[in-house]
Amino acid sequence: MSRLVLATLLSLCLAPLAPRAEATQVTTLIAEKAAANADGAMPANASYDVTLQTTSPTQAELVSAFWMDPATGQFAANVVTSDGETRRVYGMAVLTVPVPIPTHRLMPDTILNKADFRVVPLPYQRLSRFTITDIKQLAGMQVRQVLSADRPVLTQQVSPPLVVDRGARVSISYNHGRLTLTAPGRAITGAEAGQTVRVVNLASNRTVTGIARPGGIVEVTQ
Repeated sequence: MSRLVLATLLSLCLAPLAPRAEATQVTTLIAEKAAANADGAMPANASYDVTLQTTSPTQAELVSAFWMDPATGQFAANVVTSDGETRRVYGMAVLTVPVPIPTHRLMPDTILNKADFRVVPLPYQRLSRFTITDIKQLAGMQVRQVLSADRPVLTQQVSPPLVVDRGARVSISYNHGRLTLTAPGRAITGAEAGQTVRVVNLASNRTVTGIARPGGIVEVTQ
């Protein structure tokens, strides 16, 4: 054997082997495949909750083939295990979204805060387009309809707090150029800040319409 051939064989023997892919939880691999197949259609904060058949391997190096029914979440996949064996796995991949739900029953007129909620993952396809999924949109809001415990909140069930309550005493501020006059009044309707509200001027017994401001003030411009 020539020295060149011997050196070549020796270099091949001493060359480091290509690193194998690390074994990963099959549920993680399937969730990544499902998200990739969604092609950007899934909400930014959504993820896939994957359930495997009990006979499926729990770890694998990669997914070599993947099929999924987007409507039901049922999938079939071929995964390659660490010993090089290809195994077929089946299960469900459900797209879920973290949703704030009340921890207790909340009555109308309650001002909400984050402590009133806990965040749980819920199936995206079961949510209404009116479902509030960001807890930041709930803090400081006022309840309009009873909120049941452990049920998602809909946009029509809450609103910004009223600054003028129906039947409440208000201060009517008349603005005409540089001239400002005030008069006592009583609200006929309720209103949020910046909304129009009808009030009775208690000094003249006339009904006027103005803009509700914080502090029970109604601005009327003439």
